[in-house]
Amino acid sequence: MRQNPFKHHRFPPEIILLVVRWYCRYPLSYRDVRDMLAERGVSVDAATIYRWV
Repeated sequence: MRQNPFKHHRFPPEIILLVVRWYCRYPLSYRDVRDMLAERGVSVDAATIYRWV
């Protein structure tokens, strides 16, 4: 049986996947992605985004 890679994360898998997709697809910094999420009402630290990517 396969383990859930999102187990023990505070944020939903959809948010994590969206962040990783934005960072990998577009020339954005971790702070850029953080600011884009903040505009949508999601507060995430740039270091957290670094760990996800």
